[in-house]
Amino acid sequence: MKYIFVTGGVVSSLGKGLTAAALGTLLENRGLKVALQKFDPYLNVDPGTMSPTQHGEVYVLDDGAETDLDLGHYERFTSTKLTRRNSTTSGQVYQEVLNNERAGTYLGKTVQVIPHVTDEIQRRILQLATDSKVDVVITEIGGTVGDIEGLPFLEAIREFALDVGPGNVCFIHVTYVPFIKAAGELKTKPTQQSVAKLREIGITPHLLVCRCEQPLNKELRSKLSLFCNVPYEAVIEEKDVEHSIYEVPLMLQRERLDDLVCKYFQIVAPPANMFQWQEVIRRLVAPQHRVRVGVVGKYTGLADAYKSVHEALVHAGIASDCRVQIEPIDAEEVEKADGLELLKGLGGILVPGGFGNRGIEGKIRAARYARENEIPYLGLCLGMQVATIEFARNILGLKSANSTEFDELTPDPVIHLQETQRHVKRKGGSMRLGAQESAIREGTLTRRIYDAALVSERHRHRYEFNNLYRERFEARGFVISATTPDDQLVEIIELKDHPFFVASQFHPEFQSKPTKPHPLFVGFITAAHQRQHHTPLVPIIAPPISAPTAAENRAGAVAARISTRPVDAAQ
Repeated sequence: MKYIFVTGGVVSSLGKGLTAAALGTLLENRGLKVALQKFDPYLNVDPGTMSPTQHGEVYVLDDGAETDLDLGHYERFTSTKLTRRNSTTSGQVYQEVLNNERAGTYLGKTVQVIPHVTDEIQRRILQLATDSKVDVVITEIGGTVGDIEGLPFLEAIREFALDVGPGNVCFIHVTYVPFIKAAGELKTKPTQQSVAKLREIGITPHLLVCRCEQPLNKELRSKLSLFCNVPYEAVIEEKDVEHSIYEVPLMLQRERLDDLVCKYFQIVAPPANMFQWQEVIRRLVAPQHRVRVGVVGKYTGLADAYKSVHEALVHAGIASDCRVQIEPIDAEEVEKADGLELLKGLGGILVPGGFGNRGIEGKIRAARYARENEIPYLGLCLGMQVATIEFARNILGLKSANSTEFDELTPDPVIHLQETQRHVKRKGGSMRLGAQESAIREGTLTRRIYDAALVSERHRHRYEFNNLYRERFEARGFVISATTPDDQLVEIIELKDHPFFVASQFHPEFQSKPTKPHPLFVGFITAAHQRQHHTPLVPIIAPPISAPTAAENRAGAVAARISTRPVDAAQ
């Protein structure tokens, strides 16, 4: 078993998660089995109760774990299926240690950060390695070197490297090389200081991944090599990408990152065949079609709040060779008298998930606009609920219809709290979470989109469609196209006589990949393009990007060998 630890320095949000995910992609395409893991130093047990404006979206796994958005990158970039074992926070570690102390596990010893906290961190690394049965475990350490809350994790991986022995652990440090515009040059001092801080802790990086706006020349690489004590070829340039985050694996392959990792571990593996990723980039850079889609939400000021939604839209565009121009639209702005002007000219309207009543009337107004003007609509979780409320008010005539989340005294609670949630007091980890099955009815648009009778999708919600209103809704063209297998909970709704009006109680965005987009998003983008350009857009049948032939495999291997030769950026 080989272990890679990815740390970060200088500033946060450098892209450690993307770097780890991209490396995982490269190693997988060399034939290795990879598991990815995230350590977050914050004391929250998980990010489930955090505001998206502080931490970005909460990414949900099949087993119901609420995790950091970086785990979304891990699943989108690799074939790995993650569980709660792949995500650890300081809160979880300290909670486990304190539970052990209360149970007498430590036999009267004084409980300390070293060894009890660091031992628990190491136990979680080994547990994932044992359970996943992979060749390489890649663990990302959240935060920045020097943060006080991250010290136990750094100490733990230092100890872990000693325990498993030399040649089995590789440290990759992601750092920032800023470009000072006034001076017209890149500066290496922040990276030098970051590596010095890491070495004080007892960790010397084997590879240095340098985030930068401008290319690193030979002189800068030599300087970083000398002062950071890494070989010249181990100074990796990770320049800001021009078009998409999906360029990162190809860029790191050109920098020979995966070659260097395999060389360090003495792993013999063929070059990564990145044929599929090259085709992904081709469709992103030079698509044949274009479409504008509005995302009506309340966290539009922070793109990471809807990260998986945005990526799933891009994936659907890749499948259809179509550039998706995403227009963030503040739901509170839609509530204003002239708010509908923001929705004009769009090919489609998407309302994502969320909580709380801020901007709700704007989302309801957007759903009505899409219904009345035959604009393709995709609702996700809360987006399904607001579409239900809108239909009740304006088609069924229930003018005060609402969700009990927003109005506990509404006379027509068409959306209400699930029965199983009525006595729940704890906020964290107590919603209906994770993968649940949905049975899709024959003869519906949803059935044609999925081409399946039973599907499994990830959930994160407390409120549901109120079954007392089913008959009234269905009598007016409101189609309940999927339910739980026992027919108790509504999972997907659609409208008759509308080009595309589909909304799900679950979050399909969590299972979309650039090489395997989610069918609901593909259907939505296809309909949106038809609406905006009045021309059919034929999506490529799954798999959206065909597997390479034997000849293409050989050509890919040759291209990989050529692209991974050492390149002097100064040339």
